[in-house]
Amino acid sequence: MGRVAVKTRSNRRKTAADGLTVLKAASLTELEWVIHGFSTRTGGVSKAYGGNSLNLGVTEQDTAEAVERNREIFLKRLGAANGRKLWPTAPMHQIHSAVIHRVDAVAEKTLQGDGLITNVSGLLLTVRTADCVPVLLADGKKRVIGAFHAGWRGTLARIVEKGVGEMRRQFGSDPGDMVAAIGPCIHACCYEVSDDFREKFRTQFAYADDLFEEVFDSNSLHLKYPLLFLNQRAPGHGDAASKLHLNLVEANRRQLLDSGLAEKNIWMSELCTSCRTDVLFSHRAEFGQTGRMLAAIGIRG
Repeated sequence: MGRVAVKTRSNRRKTAADGLTVLKAASLTELEWVIHGFSTRTGGVSKAYGGNSLNLGVTEQDTAEAVERNREIFLKRLGAANGRKLWPTAPMHQIHSAVIHRVDAVAEKTLQGDGLITNVSGLLLTVRTADCVPVLLADGKKRVIGAFHAGWRGTLARIVEKGVGEMRRQFGSDPGDMVAAIGPCIHACCYEVSDDFREKFRTQFAYADDLFEEVFDSNSLHLKYPLLFLNQRAPGHGDAASKLHLNLVEANRRQLLDSGLAEKNIWMSELCTSCRTDVLFSHRAEFGQTGRMLAAIGIRG
């Protein structure tokens, strides 16, 4: 792909001549000791997914060599390198949980979980996504950072809320000093879920009903082929052609607010992965045949 212009009011972006686009959050950019960024699908060396893609996760369609080269390109663009030597990355196998690890040094084995926190400089925390919600946190006074992977299971298990709690417990962080960035993910416009999701979230959150909306389904078979669904009810009184949609962005924003963060300190990307497959990878929109993006954060030495 060529150079891509990402048009959104809240995204600060850096697009190079090679087409590599890195999204930046205003909330984190203001902290000079923090490096961070959200990758997109453009400007890499992978031949899969349309070619020249920045796939940052090993998949069946791509090669480990291409992913490693993409990783090098992305980290250097972030500034996560000392000369030619890249910053080490805390390895984590994501399991859609609320498991959070404190990282004081690069582990010899891969961690199992979906959250990482540290106060160590020169160490990069990353989470991989292709629809799920990436959340980056930084404590502006204690110089502590966190990275969290919040799919619907992790969101239901309150991973972001627990992440703030772990930063308080492990490092004495005050949520009032924290800033957060919620990166590109699937938005409510495209995230259709089954009816039982509402009950799942009702068991955990008093505001659960605010996270769901009924979206009119213009592709409903009831509308396309009405004769297939004739019943004895009067016209206009049949089942509504609508689907239940979940707002994961709002769910994680509410967790940050409930944890004590100020609303003005929470940045949210307006980009929906499912809507913008020209710029982003989407597992749902691309039926599983897609790459992975990275949300990354680190502390300068």
